[in-house]
Amino acid sequence: MAEYKLLLPSMGEGVMEATIITWLFNEGDSVKEDDSVVEIATDKVDSDVPTPVSGKIMKILKQKDEVAKVGEAIAILEIEGEGGTASSEEVKTEAPTSAPDTETLKTIEGALQPTATSHVEFSGDLYLSPLVKSIAQQENISETELKTIKGSGLEGRITKEDILAHVANRGNQPQAAPAQQAVVVAKPVSAPASTVPVAAGDEIIPMDRMRKIIAENMVKAKHIAPHVTSFIETDVTNVVKWRNKHKDIFEKREGEKLTFMPIFVKAIVKAIQDYPMINVSVNGENIIKKKNINIGMATALPDGNLIVPVIKNADQLSLSGLAKAINDLAYRARNKKLRPEDTQGATYTISNVGSFGNLMGTPIIPQPQVAILAIGAIVKKPAVLETKDGDVIAIRQLMFMSHSYDHRVVDGSLGGMFLKHVHDYLQNWDMNTEV
Repeated sequence: MAEYKLLLPSMGEGVMEATIITWLFNEGDSVKEDDSVVEIATDKVDSDVPTPVSGKIMKILKQKDEVAKVGEAIAILEIEGEGGTASSEEVKTEAPTSAPDTETLKTIEGALQPTATSHVEFSGDLYLSPLVKSIAQQENISETELKTIKGSGLEGRITKEDILAHVANRGNQPQAAPAQQAVVVAKPVSAPASTVPVAAGDEIIPMDRMRKIIAENMVKAKHIAPHVTSFIETDVTNVVKWRNKHKDIFEKREGEKLTFMPIFVKAIVKAIQDYPMINVSVNGENIIKKKNINIGMATALPDGNLIVPVIKNADQLSLSGLAKAINDLAYRARNKKLRPEDTQGATYTISNVGSFGNLMGTPIIPQPQVAILAIGAIVKKPAVLETKDGDVIAIRQLMFMSHSYDHRVVDGSLGGMFLKHVHDYLQNWDMNTEV
């Protein structure tokens, strides 16, 4: 018999780790090739990890709620074959490209040794990997002090290198500095220090993992980007007529529903091509102009949470292609079948607040994007039309759009002109457009 190390697989660009949600099998259970053995969670997507081999689970290395890095072993399986480790070549890839120096290795080894003399509790406000938490406890680093460490990991998380560097420089810092820095760093993203009074009969509902992530990201987004929002009312009568004419034909031909969303996305893509400086990100004092046009699509989930799957290279898709991509992403989002890469790489986002009967909204810009468009409900209203015989009042299909943009790099002129171009594309929709 041989041992096989089940590794946490790569889950897309930028995803470096995942949290174990639950094991679907126990130690001693037999599994078949391609069986899903564990459910994991990244920043936004829940997924499962299948085993590429058949065998028996001998040892589970990562327990529920623990964090594993991509390429790290999470379980050991016993498989048919000669003795040894079946995945030895894969395990080698876990090692860093450059070996740490002897002093660093000693520090890490010391930090991982159990201690009976110190024990530090953490509230959970900070996202700490087991290794970082272990080092913090060994070095008696408080949560307040941890908040002074600038993390270099994903979403600003504290990595092993960050905390070891902090330990190395700890003696050179003034004693009063950590507490002062903690106040400055923690204020923008932490809950108020004062507790909310709870009256008799009030129900306390703990946030689930996704809601915590949403809350953190929304506070961070508002803190980073100075938001400005512009509004416009658009006559989408032609759009409504065109869709009514084609939706049944399209469904019979493609087996897909034709919603308004691909039409809105098409107009956004055209406007981005006219004003490419909307399709950017900010990196310090640099502006990164994106080559690809990837449209994020805010999607409400059955549990009340929100997720933003991404239509990749939307400028390369026809209306039919956009309809299929949107329907597929929406279905998989609501049925928890999205892959991690499905929520990554958005360069601009659209939110359809009209699906809830709302006329307009002021959406929050998801970082690191610099703009987002909210689409309101389409409502029949009397409107003044200019004709060759003079002005007339007619019943039209009208819709508000609201465009939030990051005033660091998008001024009112650019944000407003972009919105006006989306408006023009929709209001002047060609009734002869093919789908």
